[in-house]
Amino acid sequence: MSPRAVFVGAPGAGKTTVGTLLAEALGVPFRDVDADIETTAGKPIPEIFIDEGEEHFRALERAAVADALTTFDGVLALGGGAILAPETRELLAGHTVVYLSVQLSDAVSRVGLGTGRPLLALNPRATLKYLLDQRRPLYEQVATITVATDGRTPEDIAEELAGKL
Repeated sequence: MSPRAVFVGAPGAGKTTVGTLLAEALGVPFRDVDADIETTAGKPIPEIFIDEGEEHFRALERAAVADALTTFDGVLALGGGAILAPETRELLAGHTVVYLSVQLSDAVSRVGLGTGRPLLALNPRATLKYLLDQRRPLYEQVATITVATDGRTPEDIAEELAGKL
């Protein structure tokens, strides 16, 4: 069992929104690894960060991604930082990985002030710029398909991807 497509990208790229639309178009289920983590932990991600810290969250994330890549056959969305782990990048090899690329201005307008996003709690714009700069090469490394999302509707992006898949 293997996902039809795995979405990666920065916060605000549209992984959940586009992923849900693509799953509907393909007639397969959608799954978000962040939701899996919250279920496992029994609390929202911001609380995991506060109570146990980012390192604990990343361990939960690595386990959730590894599980989903072998037990799920729909459209899968990973959290923005999942690709930071070398073992996760290795596990993505051989999968159809869709990198939703987003520029800073669009990402900022989509995530707003970072509500519910622990890494964006302080100075969301500067933090998001740093995350984009740091992670972009890793997203590009794992991607088999890259789609620029700036100025486009989620429906348009999902339609393009459905045609490619």
